[in-house]
Amino acid sequence: MTIITVTIPDFLHAAVDKLVKREGMSWDQFITLAVAEKTSAIATEEYLEERAKRASKEKFLAAMAKVADVEPPDERDRF
Repeated sequence: MTIITVTIPDFLHAAVDKLVKREGMSWDQFITLAVAEKTSAIATEEYLEERAKRASKEKFLAAMAKVADVEPPDERDRF
């Protein structure tokens, strides 16, 4: 484990303090979850950007050509 010191604005400290008390968690838990979520979001964005570089319109159209051209049976699935 690593110990860090963070300076945050008073309004943000107050908001987080309310949240951790309401959710019954510690500041450490909240900060760890927040950092993990942000790290995951950035990693996902980077992955999708790299994956998009390998995209092929031809392969996409070939795959779409295999999809049946019928209306979904459930009206909630229709555009």
